[in-house]
Amino acid sequence: ETDMTTSITTFLTYDTQAEEAAKLYTSLFDGTIKATTRPRPDGAVLSVTFELFGQTYIALNGGPTFTFAQGFSLMVQVDTQAEIDRLWTRLTENGGKQVQCGWLVDKFGVSWQIIPRQLGAMLSDKDKAKSSRAMQAMMKMQKLDLAKLQAAFDGEPT
Repeated sequence: ETDMTTSITTFLTYDTQAEEAAKLYTSLFDGTIKATTRPRPDGAVLSVTFELFGQTYIALNGGPTFTFAQGFSLMVQVDTQAEIDRLWTRLTENGGKQVQCGWLVDKFGVSWQIIPRQLGAMLSDKDKAKSSRAMQAMMKMQKLDLAKLQAAFDGEPT
């Protein structure tokens, strides 16, 4: 039985970029920085607590031994191609990398999935031919193109 006061917080450990990352993420997702901890005499940031869509995250400056791996990612489901394009551009700029199938790695090394909300229904559709066409189209993309995914799903030539 789980105690109702139990919570899970995503804790992201950076080398020295915790504050920069928190500022980027809160600007992209209309989030809020809740607290910044500066316990060191030089005023350097140790951690930043921020919130995105009601979810709390903590970014910590832990030093160069901490890096991110692509086995962990933050998935963002959006409704429009404009949102896919906006987030993709901002998260890949200044050293981020495009990966495949809607995945990217931001300049801090954090993996993201920028996914149209409609994709889940396409890939799990009972009509296996439709879902297979959507999957095949997705596999050929880096940034996802909602119109091309929908056309493939519907069996239209792309």
